[in-house]
Amino acid sequence: MTELELIVDFHKDAVRQGPGSKRETLKALEFTGLSKSRNLKIADIGCGTGSHTIHLAQHTQSDIIGVDLFPEFLSKLEKKATELGLQNRLSTLEASMDDLPFEEGQFDIIWSEGAIYNMGFEAGVRDWRRFIKPGGYLCVSEVTWITDQRPKEIEEFWEREYSEIDKASNKIRFLEENGFTLAGYFNLTENSWMKNYYDPMNARFTPFLERHNYSDMAERLVQEYRAEIEQYHTYKEFYSYGFYVARKN
Repeated sequence: MTELELIVDFHKDAVRQGPGSKRETLKALEFTGLSKSRNLKIADIGCGTGSHTIHLAQHTQSDIIGVDLFPEFLSKLEKKATELGLQNRLSTLEASMDDLPFEEGQFDIIWSEGAIYNMGFEAGVRDWRRFIKPGGYLCVSEVTWITDQRPKEIEEFWEREYSEIDKASNKIRFLEENGFTLAGYFNLTENSWMKNYYDPMNARFTPFLERHNYSDMAERLVQEYRAEIEQYHTYKEFYSYGFYVARKN
């Protein structure tokens, strides 16, 4: 089994593949000001197993496409949608976020929670804009500095892991320079990281290791995740996910 296959196996039974909450998904949706009674067209890119995709379907009259690269995640979303009677309005698409088969102006909203970093914030904003109708919205959560000054250790870590991390003001400026007007912004809460993401992750470590017979690769992956959790405990006052809601001009 490859490292990527192990990562998918570790996350496929999780409710969330990143920090977030129902409250924050709906808060971002409110910033769009779009009527919940409208038949909106929404693409949720990098949807994972689709916790937020389901929330969007339950609180709008939308036709939603959940897009992800991994069929294991999409099958979980499809099962959940069927159980909730949402299968007629919620479909899935296995595709890479940097090679989407959509038409220009196809969607009222492009949504992406904690996933745009996979192709980079700037590349995602530039590429996905064409799929949004004039007056439609881009709604993405993205790792963001929340202070002006940071310890050297955490700056060096993020420079290695994701060099596009930046302050919200600079990301908002980039949105504005690329044909968007900010409609809303907020930072995710600590509960969205710990209660909704890291605590459930901790609970999956031992079953995951047992399932893979404590292989070196599985042990190494768990060590990396444990280090990530410890890092958040140590440096959480300096970074979070920022939720950006921007209207296409």
